[in-house]
Amino acid sequence: MKKIFVLVITFSLLISCQKKKTVADKTETFFNAVTIDTLLSESISIRAILIDANKVWYAANNGKYGYYDLKTQKSFSGHVSKDTLSLEFRSIAQTSKHIFIAAIGNPGLVYRISKDGSKINLVYQEINEKVFYDSMQFWNDNEGIAMGDPTEDCLSIIITRDGGATWKKLSCDQMPKVIFNEAAFAASNTNIIIKGDNTWLVSGGMQSRVFFSADKGNSWKVYNTPIDQGAEMKGIFTADFYDADNGFIAGGNFEDQNKNFGNKAITKDGGKTWQLVAEKSGFGFASCVQYVPNSNGKALVCVGASGLQYSADTGNTWQQLLTDKTLYTIRFQNDSTAIAAGKNKIISIKFSKK
Repeated sequence: MKKIFVLVITFSLLISCQKKKTVADKTETFFNAVTIDTLLSESISIRAILIDANKVWYAANNGKYGYYDLKTQKSFSGHVSKDTLSLEFRSIAQTSKHIFIAAIGNPGLVYRISKDGSKINLVYQEINEKVFYDSMQFWNDNEGIAMGDPTEDCLSIIITRDGGATWKKLSCDQMPKVIFNEAAFAASNTNIIIKGDNTWLVSGGMQSRVFFSADKGNSWKVYNTPIDQGAEMKGIFTADFYDADNGFIAGGNFEDQNKNFGNKAITKDGGKTWQLVAEKSGFGFASCVQYVPNSNGKALVCVGASGLQYSADTGNTWQQLLTDKTLYTIRFQNDSTAIAAGKNKIISIKFSKK
């Protein structure tokens, strides 16, 4: 009886271990192949996209904005004109009722668009030779934030608390000071990351840092990073956080896009400290980095000068899945499908394992 009992226990343990292994395997994400479907192809430059249910919204150059409906496979294209300006939109955000887009350059302009795309209103305007808004996000249906280059001695921060109807610029008395030529890059609308009430902003140029607010922009701290910096076109171009603790920053040197060291770093403490990863390996200049959903913070993708790159080990090693260097921004629809945009296109990317 004892022998039989031991055999039963051993067999049960083996089954239990196998079950645990199966469960663990399901939580680990590993891809080594992609399938591409072109959704939009025209003469356009797109650096800002978002996914709203079945619609992929975009904001682009030449005053263009619009969406592609993934369900009906139909698209809508809108255009914004103001005086003789050629508007370029690189920021996009949403509430349940509206889409918001922001133009770079002087004047700084924020527009509110109805979800069917038909109605558009100017809700913020700022005239200053230094104004340049880089990114925009919302915490909830009432509260949102946009960030831009300094017009004084701090980053430009505008905040809405009424659903985007009005915006107010923070005084530099409320923000950490920047140094000369510390600013931001409007590469992919990923200068702002929001998780709950937590907000991170990233800068570049002569200094490349992470600005953090735990109270939806009412107070701020700033943390140093080891990302390559000290020149106008160096620094953090993109960032993402998987949760309140784990985050990733990337970028590098826009004028030396093959340089693949000093350009990617991770944090495990909410951005207080950062460690460089994949030094002299993986991608060079990065335009956009995103965590893969439901990957326990292990899987990331990056688009930029090295094409589409994928990591399954929190950024320590990278694999090139696409050679296309003209993708500027990417967002996940689910844990195996993403939408990417860039020069003359929007595409759907299906990730898989051969």
